[in-house]
Amino acid sequence: MVAFALCAWSASTSTACTYSDACWEVFVCAPDPEPPPGPCEGEPWTAPALDECGVFVSSEHGDDDNPGTKDAPVKTLQRAVGLAASGRGGGASPTRRVYACGGAFEEAITLPSGVDLWGGRLCDGGDWSPGGPDQRTTIAPPAGVPLRVLQGEDATSTISGVRAVAAEGSAIDGKSSIAVILSYGGKARLVSSVVVAGNGKDGEPGEDAPSVRAQGGPLGNNGADACTADAATGALPVVTACGEGIESTGGYGGDGGIERGGDGASGQPEPAPNPEGKGLGGAGAGSTACSDGNDGAPGADRGRAGGAAGIGYLTADGWIGVRGDDGERGGIGQAGGGGGGSKSRDGVSLPVCPASRPQTGAAGGSGGGGGCGGLGGKGGGYGGASIGIVALEGTELTVEATEVLTGRGGNGGTGGTGQPGGFGNQGGYGGRGFVTGMWNACHGGYGGNGGRGGDAGGGLGGPSIGIAYVAPNLALRPGALITVGAAGEGGLAGNAGANDVAGKGGSGPSAQTQAFSGPNELPR
Repeated sequence: MVAFALCAWSASTSTACTYSDACWEVFVCAPDPEPPPGPCEGEPWTAPALDECGVFVSSEHGDDDNPGTKDAPVKTLQRAVGLAASGRGGGASPTRRVYACGGAFEEAITLPSGVDLWGGRLCDGGDWSPGGPDQRTTIAPPAGVPLRVLQGEDATSTISGVRAVAAEGSAIDGKSSIAVILSYGGKARLVSSVVVAGNGKDGEPGEDAPSVRAQGGPLGNNGADACTADAATGALPVVTACGEGIESTGGYGGDGGIERGGDGASGQPEPAPNPEGKGLGGAGAGSTACSDGNDGAPGADRGRAGGAAGIGYLTADGWIGVRGDDGERGGIGQAGGGGGGSKSRDGVSLPVCPASRPQTGAAGGSGGGGGCGGLGGKGGGYGGASIGIVALEGTELTVEATEVLTGRGGNGGTGGTGQPGGFGNQGGYGGRGFVTGMWNACHGGYGGNGGRGGDAGGGLGGPSIGIAYVAPNLALRPGALITVGAAGEGGLAGNAGANDVAGKGGSGPSAQTQAFSGPNELPR
């Protein structure tokens, strides 16, 4: 009785089931029948083109005021995408699909994920059936990225029968050519299409620093003559102000005295170490006459800056390259040391000042100012990229039965040249003795010349990449064909010869697929 009840319950709750004689041992149930496919389901080359399935667009016969039906198509792709994503109005549901006639559309479009773009349609006969390879919808704007796929609904956009063509230098940097960008989180399936990137443009040369010499130093001040001041203070220093807080300051002249002259001060900035005594102040007169201040040290000449390295990185605007390093500013020249001061008498061996005059000796002259360092040249710009498809973080991309073609990357720009440093100037004269036989004070030293500014490095060569990505979900299916051009050469450094590799920028990569960093992955 228990076995019979179980068998009866099973039979009453199962459909399309068959049983063995011992029904509790074996039974087989047929699956529930699948619902018939909807009228809009299917692949682009098999599904019917119906008004309820999508928005229709024709560059020749459309009007953007139309509702986008087969009999009244819109004119532009972006208008069609908007209607497909939001609906035709009047409470109509979004169709999430665009049917585009074969032909040319000179516009850059953005496509939310989940909105299909089925191009290459035969529109003249009115049936909007898919055409052959010669009937593809060409998206070729004069500027900008032809096709962007944005993050939208959690669905994938199928793009079929399209030819996306990027003009040379049409990306936002004015140098790169990029045909398709999948922005963060975008999902797309490219099928039966062609993606073409143009050549990248060469990078701009770095700005040369001025060819005239940098600012020179001023003359030192002259010291006061003997017997002219109660306190014969040494000549005041002069200052070379080169901007950004960089200064060269001459040494004070030594004070004039009666029994002894004061020492001159050293010129600044004093090198450390300073084994040659550059820019030191002169000694004041004592048992012997004073000494002149020493000439200041020249500023350091800067070497050649480094060329651009790395491969650049990807952003929502495409690829960003690397400029060459800027040349460094030349070192400022040290100002001259101040001349030593003199004295008015030494016991009874020298004449003294007249009783009606001050009794001090002559004061020393201050050091001459050093010259400013020359400015460095600016780094050469990067060459433009030629990239078929850019896929950023979190994207999903499938490429099948689709050809991706790229041109050559642009060459990096040449680095700018540095500026010659400014000349240092002579120190001031020491004051004179008042009468014959009285010692004169001593002169300030010359300021050192400023150092030459550095030549800048060359810019990075532009890459030629079929698919450039930042950690996407990427699948290349049968029929995916990627053909790339040559990468751009790195630019030469400023003042470099054709075979001089010092400071030359690196060449860009050339590859069918290439991983790049995103801006949030760059070292800080």
